[in-house]
Amino acid sequence: MNGTAQDEITAYVFAVRAALGDLPESLRDELLEDLPEHLAEVLAEGEGTLVDRLGVPSAYAAELRTSAGFVGGFPDPPPPNPDRFAELRAELRRGLGVVDRRLGPLVGATRASEFLVMLRPAWWVLRGYLVAMILAAILDDSGQPIGLLPRIGGSEAVALVLLAAGVLGSIWLGRRTTRLALGPRIALYAGSAALVVVALGGFLLADSNSRGSEYADVNYVDPYGNIQDVYVYDQQGRLVTGARLFDQDGTPIRLGNAWCADDSDEGGTEPADDSIYPYCPQNAPFEGLSPTPSDQASPAPRAPSPAHPSPAK
Repeated sequence: MNGTAQDEITAYVFAVRAALGDLPESLRDELLEDLPEHLAEVLAEGEGTLVDRLGVPSAYAAELRTSAGFVGGFPDPPPPNPDRFAELRAELRRGLGVVDRRLGPLVGATRASEFLVMLRPAWWVLRGYLVAMILAAILDDSGQPIGLLPRIGGSEAVALVLLAAGVLGSIWLGRRTTRLALGPRIALYAGSAALVVVALGGFLLADSNSRGSEYADVNYVDPYGNIQDVYVYDQQGRLVTGARLFDQDGTPIRLGNAWCADDSDEGGTEPADDSIYPYCPQNAPFEGLSPTPSDQASPAPRAPSPAHPSPAK
């Protein structure tokens, strides 16, 4: 018990004794014999001062008078006013306790919280690593990828020093968390939650980059993306109309835009069959092509005429 509580008990006992000054000394001593111990228990059981819990000393002395004929006649403190928030908090704790007990066997422990306590050292190490990585990402301006170590300027020595400082500092803080006041402890928990969110975001980004890295530098351009029509010419350079295109599996090849622009009011016409090329024969790029010498067919040798047999030797 601290000195402040002891002073409060002494003052309260003195005030109660003064309020009972008209009673015989023996009766007053008997009534107040165990009062300091009782007041200490009242302070330890709840929050607030003795006046808040028991009322003013004069009112408490009046209750002592009415209980003078009973043994151990210290009046109990009045029941506290119902606190809805406290009731909800107690209900939430009971619900979490049930969940804690049911999840415990799934991880091989009586309670899930016991398993989490065993994981605390691992979390301390991971927390230090994450803090070091975030600091490196903030301080590094070299433009080089950091990698799996908290490098600053690409230096592995700096990365190891920063990593060691982060892990050791996190372990030191973790061992002293229970000694922190309520406010700093809540701030620490909030910071840890934010750290987990940032870490998950970094993990998802790294995973996305690793899966898409092999295609990152590919700049594919469709060579047929700007085709509007297809024109086929035969070996003699004549335009072939009504041509159809197929691939090696016999599947029709669709290229271009099945629309033929003209000077009419409607702006153009749509071919009746969009699988026949060209769509617009009048727009052929060449009126006629001359076959190249290599494309000209060589005349076949004439067979000897049966009417003129070769002379016998």
